[in-house]
Amino acid sequence: MKFLVYSAFILTLLAGASPPVASVAQTPETEATELDEVIVLARRSGAPMWTVTRGDSTLILVGAITGIPRDLSWRPDDLEAAAARSDQILSPQEGRASVTDLFRVIWRARTIARMPEGQTTADYLTPDYQARLEALMAGERNEDWRRRSLLFVGFDLMQDKAGYRSGRTGDDAMDVIRRAARRARVPVRPVGTVRGDELIDSLINAPEDAHVPCVQAAIAAAEAGPDATRDRAEDWRALRVADVVGSPVDQALNQCWPWGDPEIAPQLRQQWAAAIETAMISPGVTMGVAPVRLLAEAGGVLDGLEARGFEVVGPEWKPAP
Repeated sequence: MKFLVYSAFILTLLAGASPPVASVAQTPETEATELDEVIVLARRSGAPMWTVTRGDSTLILVGAITGIPRDLSWRPDDLEAAAARSDQILSPQEGRASVTDLFRVIWRARTIARMPEGQTTADYLTPDYQARLEALMAGERNEDWRRRSLLFVGFDLMQDKAGYRSGRTGDDAMDVIRRAARRARVPVRPVGTVRGDELIDSLINAPEDAHVPCVQAAIAAAEAGPDATRDRAEDWRALRVADVVGSPVDQALNQCWPWGDPEIAPQLRQQWAAAIETAMISPGVTMGVAPVRLLAEAGGVLDGLEARGFEVVGPEWKPAP
């Protein structure tokens, strides 16, 4: 069932941090050399990264994307080596879902996946967007998509038309850094938690029209064609950060649940802001891996650090004037 596949994928993005373990102490004589080596390795990997230093605290922020094609060439081994030499890792939020939460999803699956009785996509989309959707769906075997929930229509457009695969993809920066932390026994600190009941409530109780922006953005991504996801990954590898954030695929991911949820999304962003504030007063090297959009979007983490007077060293993230 597609709903369970998509839900499991999104929950995976919010979960999976390793428990903290003891790290190996560093001597003052080796700290400067170690820092230089970590930064060089991280930059050599090809993933977008930025460094911010205050006193004896250095923060390395790595911008990650999901949906990387398996055959995309970058250097994850270098990023893994850099993560292994860090003093601590900031990882994305932990999702804490109980068995009860999962049963709620299964119990309400049909309600979540279908339109209210007697309604179709045309009841929620403007004539222009409905016509664009009709054109994209012209080759479908049946018209069941008209009665599917708008959230699921958006997911289907991303997967079937824009080339965004939740599975069968290569390792992304989050996967690499988490693996390095486990192997090197580097302490991992999730920036926060997301309660499973809150996440499920936001999905079950959202009115259908709340997903209209998701479908509109997914339509634009689908119109870009099956290479849209690869183009985004190529921009990511080439450090064209503003192009990644502005890509139709990234825009759609930002508008769809959970990042598009008006209650969940601010919570995710606030947790990252608080974790980075703590990292800037923690001695040693902290490596944080976060969605590149969260770091580089207008008013995001990098803009916030710059506004506070920090020197942010790394690729340009702002769109050209």
